[in-house]
Amino acid sequence: MTANAPLRVGLVGYGLAGSVFHAPLVSATEGLVLDTVVTSNEERQAQARAEFPGVRCVASPDELWTRADELDLIVIASPNKTHVPLAKAALGAGLPVVVDKPLAGTAAEARELAALAAERGLLLSVFQNRRWDNDFLTLAGLIEDGELGEVQRFESRFERWRPQLKGGWRESGDPEEIGGLLYDLGSHVVDQALTLFGPAVQVYAESDVRRPGAAADDDTFIAITHAGGVRSHLYVSATTAQLGPRFRVLGSKAGYVKYGLDPQEAALREGLRPAAGTPWGEEPEELWGRIGSGESPLTGGGDPVRTLPGDYPAYYAAVASAVRGKGENPVTALQAAAALDVLEAARRSAREGVSVTLLPHHDLDRHDLPRHDVSRHDEEKHA
Repeated sequence: MTANAPLRVGLVGYGLAGSVFHAPLVSATEGLVLDTVVTSNEERQAQARAEFPGVRCVASPDELWTRADELDLIVIASPNKTHVPLAKAALGAGLPVVVDKPLAGTAAEARELAALAAERGLLLSVFQNRRWDNDFLTLAGLIEDGELGEVQRFESRFERWRPQLKGGWRESGDPEEIGGLLYDLGSHVVDQALTLFGPAVQVYAESDVRRPGAAADDDTFIAITHAGGVRSHLYVSATTAQLGPRFRVLGSKAGYVKYGLDPQEAALREGLRPAAGTPWGEEPEELWGRIGSGESPLTGGGDPVRTLPGDYPAYYAAVASAVRGKGENPVTALQAAAALDVLEAARRSAREGVSVTLLPHHDLDRHDLPRHDVSRHDEEKHA
């Protein structure tokens, strides 16, 4: 890596995550260049070459490790079960790594990866792109400016209407695949809640398999009590016939309600690309959320709040700066581990019908600290 040359990126995986999110965002980031795509699928290799002329395509990640001195960053966008072994291999080859969410299947594995990266002095970042959603950025600004007063309840919904199964590992019931919505969309909503309101101390969850033939959870609710007193109610579902608000946030002064998803994923799926000087992540005024008190926004209550532009490109710009030693890691492995603590607690809560207490990590580099405890009161309450 030289001072002015772009960082050369190897991308592992060219399915949905690799082709729709990572490859376009890497290519759109100043200071990064997509050098190599790893996929054994010949059709996807042809797709990558067509979309990014000059990119190299190889069939195995091992071909990246043998060329480690020619690369500056590895992006892992392969199936969830491969995240940990591939991240270990990349770090072992001396390369900084970005891993798509979830970083790992367990918080313990995430902390082991964090320790390995720290030991080797390498960046390990997690692609929690929805910290740069338009509605999340807008809400964070309202909270910071005190527009809602003291936030008391945070409701977040990532709901879809997909009554028919699509198939593939994401819907697999095999625990090794780390499929299901709890770890897929749940990784997003939990990360957003922790980013806004801090550590979780109590978790309760309900998780169901609704669709005929489904093997993994497709309708899950998570309740989090944060250390600061805020309560988060998080919904992820593929079986929602009528979609609720993306956010409903209630404070001592006012509430904020926002419908609709950030437009960036849809734009990327359509082949649009972020470019300097052109609008990106904007939404029309009729989709803006509303802030107010005492009335429903659906009957005209409250005032419209301009939604800030979404900014997924900011993630990779921050990664590029961090790799060069000029900025902070935008999403650390330890932050991902904290979210995985919640996801593991939610899975246990749903399975056992109990509320789970999360014990604080006094030393985040130790892996032997107990994290989950069920209070007797909660055990009796749900017996």
